[in-house]
Amino acid sequence: MLDQLDIFSKQRYTITSALPYANGPLHIGHLAGAYIPGDIFVRFLRLNNKDVVYVCGSDEHGAAITIKAKKEGVTPKEIIDKYNQQIKDSFEQFGISFNIYHRTSEPIHHQLSQEFFLNLYEKGEFIERYSEQYYDEEYHQFLADRYIVGTCPHCGNEGAYGDQCEKCGTSLNPTDLINPKSTLSGKAPVLKETKHWYLPLDKYQPWLEKWLIEGKKDELKSNVFGQCQSWLKSGLQPRSMTRDLDWGVDVPLEEAEGKKLYVWLDAPIGYISATKQWAIDEGKDWEHYWKQQANPDDNSTLIHFIGKDNIVFHCIIFPAILHAHGDYILPENVPANEFLNLEGDKLSTSRNHAVWLHEYLEEFPGKQDELRYMLTSILPETSDSEFTWKDFQARVNNELVAILGNFINRVMVLSHKYFDGKVLLGSPLTESDQEVLKELATFPGLIQQSLSQYRFREALAQFMNAARLGNKYLADEEPWKVIKNDEERVKTVLFVASQIVANLALLGQPFLPFSSTKIFEMLNLSAKNWDEAGKSDLLESGHQLGETQLLFEKVTDEQVEFQLAKLANAKASNAMAAPKAAQKANVNFDEFMKMDIRVGRILTAEKVAKTKKLLKLTIDTGIDKRTVVSGIAEYFTPEEIVGKQVSILVNLEPREIKGIQSQGMILMAEDADGRLDFVRPSTDISAGSIVR
Repeated sequence: MLDQLDIFSKQRYTITSALPYANGPLHIGHLAGAYIPGDIFVRFLRLNNKDVVYVCGSDEHGAAITIKAKKEGVTPKEIIDKYNQQIKDSFEQFGISFNIYHRTSEPIHHQLSQEFFLNLYEKGEFIERYSEQYYDEEYHQFLADRYIVGTCPHCGNEGAYGDQCEKCGTSLNPTDLINPKSTLSGKAPVLKETKHWYLPLDKYQPWLEKWLIEGKKDELKSNVFGQCQSWLKSGLQPRSMTRDLDWGVDVPLEEAEGKKLYVWLDAPIGYISATKQWAIDEGKDWEHYWKQQANPDDNSTLIHFIGKDNIVFHCIIFPAILHAHGDYILPENVPANEFLNLEGDKLSTSRNHAVWLHEYLEEFPGKQDELRYMLTSILPETSDSEFTWKDFQARVNNELVAILGNFINRVMVLSHKYFDGKVLLGSPLTESDQEVLKELATFPGLIQQSLSQYRFREALAQFMNAARLGNKYLADEEPWKVIKNDEERVKTVLFVASQIVANLALLGQPFLPFSSTKIFEMLNLSAKNWDEAGKSDLLESGHQLGETQLLFEKVTDEQVEFQLAKLANAKASNAMAAPKAAQKANVNFDEFMKMDIRVGRILTAEKVAKTKKLLKLTIDTGIDKRTVVSGIAEYFTPEEIVGKQVSILVNLEPREIKGIQSQGMILMAEDADGRLDFVRPSTDISAGSIVR
């Protein structure tokens, strides 16, 4: 059956998960984006005896590292040494099964990155271009994109970075920003000429459209394909592959002294340098996993597991680099996930609004699989999803404890109680026994089919359905009652139930590796590969079981309350520490009086198609009923705001937003976390009342 699924038909696989920045610890958003799906997929491949190398490592270059170092008054190396070890330890304790967790600061990586650059340089692939870039005169250095902040020209966010506005998600160039400032000196930077080497992505656009849009339309997840299609429709432009920085991989040209490789050139090459180091350590040939072979059928299958924000780099920029080089294989797929939110808000490392992996491992010792289960069950596979501690508690208690753990515990306890822990086949199998075993045999194929389409939530649900099958079988057969009259029948019931337990141990290995190991120990059975899944004779009659172990414990209300209090305390601390927006320039009274602000009432509200943030409102202003488009959809549903009174600037010049003529602006208050609320009267007042 395995070879019927194309994605699993090859023998050799190169699997990567996104390189985490070594400027902070891991949180659950990282896990849900790249590492849990990657680990499940790799574990499944290994259960099928595939030749797999699974690589990752710390991304130790780029502006984010240097910004962190400057804030803490230490060197970039001190930052990365600290967080690299913490991240590596967290991955190992959590059971993420990398062959190697490497570092982009290693000499082998610098050498390989420079070789890539020189290969493209010598082929004439780069465009050499002088341009004006922002320069901090006080610090005497050019500013990387993340060293520049200003007002987003699209949404008005005053804290947008030079490469992206994190509020509206728009990609930016530093020169797009309104009132840009250096994060080093706090002063306005000046434009100064500098030379850089650009990769002409527009040159590769026809090839990318054929390879990606035509060739992978039916393979890529809808969210990945949609983002790639949008980028290509907008038209690709040359992108600089070098930067004026003091930390990173040196550009290997005499005329480029002091310049570094763009982090998104060197970071994906980190997958290759990690494989190269692993191959040296293990006596392997790294080229078998990355380079094109004489027979294309011998090529490795390359799959990148990443988060939403890295799609363009793994689907467009890195493939263009590999294509331009010419010797390397291209990604077979990039099954990127969307974002994971936390307790009704976006995960934020800067605001400490996160569930940190190293803290979870300390506060929930031995409960790695509980978090793996929770996150797999809510993976943001094609749209954003949300983690809440109450949901975590419910899924652990009502599913892992009550369904999976309960079934296995009952089988083990009854087997020891009635037959001294022996699996015995008594009376012949009944029709109901055979039907249960027949249904059990379908689950390996169902799980495999889901995994082949990167539907990890669906695959986990099928695994739990196998546990539900076991629970239902025991409930229907009631061996605790039948034992009074028919011991031979109870032997057979527990024989069948034990086969289900053995299959759960086997099927659960990709999802719950720690628990599966415990179940195999309880069964006194060595771990099995996938080709034995679904069999009804994994345990022979007469087999002696091991001792019963507790698989899962309930999550208590006190544990949940403690975690919620941590988040609340972090939010309160942020509010206290958050700098208040500076007062804007004074306006005179006459200028203020030009604004006509009135009390209005929302009559209708609906989402604007193909947007996440916009609502189309009909508002009774007292002088008319008009349409206003407002970016509040992330904080309010249409249903909850109909009938609310608001303050509206009625004499704002109309403008078209997403094809809708917007006639005014709703006044909103925004807190330090970016949350919005209406500015409105405290008591009901007639529409059209003037705000003075």
